[in-house]
Amino acid sequence: MNKLKVALFDAKPYDQESFDNANKLAGEPYVIHYFPGHLTIDTVALTEGFDVVCAFVNDTITAEMTNVLYNNGIRLLALRCSGYNNIDLAAVFNKIHVVRVPAYSPHAVAEHAIALMMTLNRKTHKAYFRTRDGNFTLNGLLGFDLYNKTAGVVGTGKIGRIAINILRGFGMRVLASDKHQDQKFADETGCIYVPLEDLYKESDIITLHCPLTPENVHMINAESIAKMKTGVMIINTGRGKLINTQDLINGLKSHKIGAAGLDVYEEEEDYFFEDFSAETIGDDTLARLLTFPNVLITAHQAFFTREALQNIAETTFENIRQFFDEQKLPNEICYKCAEGTCPRKETGRCF
Repeated sequence: MNKLKVALFDAKPYDQESFDNANKLAGEPYVIHYFPGHLTIDTVALTEGFDVVCAFVNDTITAEMTNVLYNNGIRLLALRCSGYNNIDLAAVFNKIHVVRVPAYSPHAVAEHAIALMMTLNRKTHKAYFRTRDGNFTLNGLLGFDLYNKTAGVVGTGKIGRIAINILRGFGMRVLASDKHQDQKFADETGCIYVPLEDLYKESDIITLHCPLTPENVHMINAESIAKMKTGVMIINTGRGKLINTQDLINGLKSHKIGAAGLDVYEEEEDYFFEDFSAETIGDDTLARLLTFPNVLITAHQAFFTREALQNIAETTFENIRQFFDEQKLPNEICYKCAEGTCPRKETGRCF
């Protein structure tokens, strides 16, 4: 049996290590070519001769690129991420199947959100640099007890639920918001489902764990920020476009927002995962964010644990195997899935 040829774009050393290890454990059924650059209109021609294209969160697949992929014989796009808003799903439908990794490590993302929260509150990142310089003063490092404070968790999927359990472990009152409420979970954990407006008004810390949909783009904006407590901390490990960045900056400048921890940014695709330490950042909004002492930005690393990388590689290979073995595709996504009109429940495939 011929080995399947996989073109993996935006490949970093850790991607190669995890995918090579998973391929070896599976008996090496794949020949993987690692392309360090993004999948773009300029690089899509490189997919000719491959069976599968593996893309990441910042590889944007347009209608024009879809035509090139299809003409190159590509029938499967295997995303090694959970989000898919970077894909023109209407363009690929009936041409290219799209599979993803829906939950590579919810613990990793939830724990990173808490790490951002704790770091901003107790300012351990500042204390680290101070003490290395021989400065052992405490001025400017004052934090607050999380105990008895109110946390608002937007989205109670796998990640949000883990975050809620951790926050409840701190003794926090937890308010939750989700279109699909699970009262049994709320009863078990002690969190309280409330309307989003009430969550904004009552939370000392708000952490976002919801997917990006057309309805919640820029859900954190000037109007919603105005409803929040003065000094609120906002954490986002979800999707960058959940926050209107300019409105966030205005909230920070007016001191309405006391701190912000961001692992995602709405224009991150031009910067995150790359090294710009020797260059000037041309994105004025991102550069402005980086000047605030009460803003902590990490470069989309919430997922980045050994366990997550292993699961990403193994799930991606399983998605590929299922496709070529003509089995059902539980991790397939299409624009009809989002509408609730996809026939996959009956057929096992979106088309």
